[in-house]
Amino acid sequence: MTEGALARRAALAVEDRMFRALAVLRVVVLGYTVAINAYRNNFEHPALGWACVAIMVVATFAAIVVYAAPERRVPAVLLADLALAVGLLLATPVVKGEWFQATIPGYWIVGALLAWAARYGWLGGSVAAVVLGAVDLLSRAHVAQKDWGNVFLLLLGGSMVGFVCESLKAMAAERDHAQREAAAAAERARLARVVHDGVLQVLALVQRRGGELGGEAAELGRLAGEQEQALRTLIRAQQAVTAAAPDAPADVAALLGALGTRPGVEVALPAGAVALPAHAAAELTAVVQACLDNVARHAPGASAWVLLVDLGDMVEVSVRDDGPGIPEGRLEAAVAEGRLGVSESIRGRIRDIGGTATLDTGHYGTEWTFVVPREETPIP
Repeated sequence: MTEGALARRAALAVEDRMFRALAVLRVVVLGYTVAINAYRNNFEHPALGWACVAIMVVATFAAIVVYAAPERRVPAVLLADLALAVGLLLATPVVKGEWFQATIPGYWIVGALLAWAARYGWLGGSVAAVVLGAVDLLSRAHVAQKDWGNVFLLLLGGSMVGFVCESLKAMAAERDHAQREAAAAAERARLARVVHDGVLQVLALVQRRGGELGGEAAELGRLAGEQEQALRTLIRAQQAVTAAAPDAPADVAALLGALGTRPGVEVALPAGAVALPAHAAAELTAVVQACLDNVARHAPGASAWVLLVDLGDMVEVSVRDDGPGIPEGRLEAAVAEGRLGVSESIRGRIRDIGGTATLDTGHYGTEWTFVVPREETPIP
């Protein structure tokens, strides 16, 4: 799941809580509205008046059910909610007479107001408040001081509640992002310790013993030493990314340049730094590392080239080798057998940072092309 999708999920969780609280508020203001209309009972047309009250009762529970599902909080539903509140305000002079003092819906209209604030933030709350306040004032034959005060409270409440909702959504997304970054940093540190205590020490042992034994073992020891150096370089680069702030830019050119120490690998980089968010830079470097590992494992002796291109709003990296290529059906068979190196270590990583991965392979060799946007874009 991409960063944008995770942020939307966190914001949606906050919105769900707001609409659950709004459901309780709707019932409370409905009870007050029904009670105050029954107490006053000042309708010139009682049948129409109680029909309006019945409409509010039905609409309240219908809104609770509809708004409970996030996918049903669409503009048409919110417009219908606001239009019903406007309609009841406009019906008041007809039902109560031209010189009414209090509207039929009263405080009930805050349900629509707060729904707009919770869904669309301070702008939505302000728009709904302006519409409701204007209709309330224009429907009155005489506007008293308290009516101006009520409209002011609508404007204040709609904008402030909307602002709070927006802030809570942003805070939830930032909190989830920080938690994921902390968990990822802890996992990288754990893996670095495992690699240091296991793989690096074994490679160092193979290098030393190969040199002592001589012959073919010496060549094996030399290769182990090269791999140990490349792995240590990669670990240091990953640690530098981990130490950076989660949203701080990292120079992906420097990270990829460290891979040029591997035998048979040439890295071509732009003259200057190529900045990407630290997480995206680390993942892209890991993807290139996985591609080079596959070359060394499946096409020993083949040469590999890494090319980094800065396209402004995106970064493109190609990894090409002159090996025999990937046989047709090999990748599908690997997935079926549970070997997910290409599908997860390569394609999965690129997908998670909002990029695309393209594979071109044949008897002429294999070429991966990765395109990563500067800003991580959501993938549906």
